[in-house]
Amino acid sequence: MQHKRLLGAACLAGAIAAAGIGGMRWFAASLGPLDYAAAQEGSVLVNDRNGRLLRPFTTADGRWKLPVKIDDIDPGYVALLKAYEDQRFDHHTGIDWRASARAAWQLVTNRRIVSGGSTLTMQTARLLEPREQRTFAAKARQMVRALEIETGRSKSQVLELYFTLAPYGGNIEGVRAASLAYFGKEPKRLSLAEAALLVALPQAPEARRPDRNPVAARKARDRVLDLAVRRGAISQADAEMAKADPVPTQRKPFPNVAAHVSEQMARSPGVREHRSSIDFKMQTALEQLARERLDTVPAKTSIAIVVVDNLTGEVRAHVGGPDYFDATRAGTVDLAQAVRSPGSALKPFIYAMAFEAGIAHPETMMEDRPSRFSGYAPENFDLTYQGAVTARVALQHSLNVPAVDLLSEVGPQRFIGRLKAAGADIVMPKEAAPGLATALGGLGVRLTDLAKLYAGMARGGGAVPLSWTPVKFGRPDGGSRLTSPVAAWYVADILRGAPPPANALPGRISFKTGTSYGYRDAWSAGFDRRLTVAVWVGRPDGAPVSGLIGRIYAAPILFDAFARIGAEYEPIPMPADVLLARTSALPPPLRHLRKDLPKTLAAAATPQLKIAFPPDGARIDLGLKQGAEKSDLAMKAQGGQTPLIWLVNGRPVSSGDFRRQASWLPDGAGFARVSVMDAAGATDSVMVRLE
Repeated sequence: MQHKRLLGAACLAGAIAAAGIGGMRWFAASLGPLDYAAAQEGSVLVNDRNGRLLRPFTTADGRWKLPVKIDDIDPGYVALLKAYEDQRFDHHTGIDWRASARAAWQLVTNRRIVSGGSTLTMQTARLLEPREQRTFAAKARQMVRALEIETGRSKSQVLELYFTLAPYGGNIEGVRAASLAYFGKEPKRLSLAEAALLVALPQAPEARRPDRNPVAARKARDRVLDLAVRRGAISQADAEMAKADPVPTQRKPFPNVAAHVSEQMARSPGVREHRSSIDFKMQTALEQLARERLDTVPAKTSIAIVVVDNLTGEVRAHVGGPDYFDATRAGTVDLAQAVRSPGSALKPFIYAMAFEAGIAHPETMMEDRPSRFSGYAPENFDLTYQGAVTARVALQHSLNVPAVDLLSEVGPQRFIGRLKAAGADIVMPKEAAPGLATALGGLGVRLTDLAKLYAGMARGGGAVPLSWTPVKFGRPDGGSRLTSPVAAWYVADILRGAPPPANALPGRISFKTGTSYGYRDAWSAGFDRRLTVAVWVGRPDGAPVSGLIGRIYAAPILFDAFARIGAEYEPIPMPADVLLARTSALPPPLRHLRKDLPKTLAAAATPQLKIAFPPDGARIDLGLKQGAEKSDLAMKAQGGQTPLIWLVNGRPVSSGDFRRQASWLPDGAGFARVSVMDAAGATDSVMVRLE
């Protein structure tokens, strides 16, 4: 009889269980699929090249909601959360039946809620589908959704959902946003007191907000610590030490590093997380430098700094202004992208083109005297003249007359065309053709473009586009070459010997300064083998500032920037074709830029010098492929006054008796600049591709 009763009870229990399971399945089917949109929505993030957060942005409705992976959260916090909220989290399938049964029994026997049976998975379900009412139907819904969440997901993935959705007061959602807002740091490493506070807040986020009610926050934190002690998760001594830590009473600002770059990247639609090329440490060091230097520059002026990796063209630091929130200095405007007059900052590129074309050599003698060029009479910055100087000295001391003289030989249109072909966005005055004034800053350029040009010089004359996103490998030259490797090395060597500003060591970087007309802009750009740094100082509104000179204000910032970013000060390697010689040992046409016979008279007396072969832009097959028999490049000129000097990539080619024909055997395939100079100093130049 007893056996029959037990069997009947078992059958009844089985029937009830079967009915319960069937009912739960029917209930789950009636709910439809779970909507994960709340977990997928979040703040747009911009990170540095190594994944470190530069700047987060609020969601469309103004919330801070930052995604996070469990590997980026302190394991101690995770353990404390489980000990307090869900001790059997690692073992149940979404519902802790034992805890639920205990909570139900306590409710029946005590006629009030003594303990809850919600698991972390059930809490996650409630966050995905918020319900204000606390009914049995709502609880059943959470249980069904918890089982659904755990189906096909690892425990770590379930926790990541909770870490993203949990509320922490105000417009803060997710543990990462909470850690940044209350502690000013990522949740990767938390103290026990910090971890306990983050465990306590989601239970009553508004009532326990430490910035609004620090007393309630402290009490809630301490209750978490006491319960963790009772459950053996932490020791009593550790809990007491954690209770002694203060509770934060104010929210901290979210990171705002590389604000202008971050803002630009965040505008890309459909992308929640961006990886930039910015180096966090380098960027923060230079932002700090810019803020410190505000005390040394004239009032109302601002500072912009750009750092470029010469190998890849990556922008490693981009300081558009010293303080994004300073309205008096137009902090929200990216001044590294503002078009301004560069003053003398582009002179090195005039010299490079002259060296490449065979018009001059670093040791060519030039005249620094009062001169007129078709009605244009440039003057030096200090209104003095140094007489006969080498091109090296003229560039190192930024003499104006020699630079204009060289530009008249290179040609302003060719000069501007070459800069544009290298990727620089040169802005000319409206309705003005390129003239000799461009040598002294009669055009507009951005700081980013100036950095791009100097990085091209550091690369041996090979232009490369700038990138604000990571580039995996070094990139080949982009577009037209800025200049030849030999000419680039000549300029780098000259600028490395330029006198540095006060209290700076000489011979470490190749650098040049610039001061725009009317003291509106102060510039300085410099490079070593690895990095290029460009600096601008001026007023955001473009107003003149008395005494604003590149050498006084921009150059010291440049040298300090190299020191703070840990520059290695590697010089540019010397190409094989460099001609190292004193003035007296140069070929006769390269010894002096100016001749006793004016070039205009010489041109009138003889036909114009012109390279007849090879033609400009030609592709010439010389058998330079591996294993093929190599041939010489034949060169022929017409016109001009003999004897002629032939140059390839800025290096003289021996032609025996300096006749109108010459030949040259290249050492490999690639582009070559072929130039010829006659006895009167007239020149012609072509660029060819040898194969």
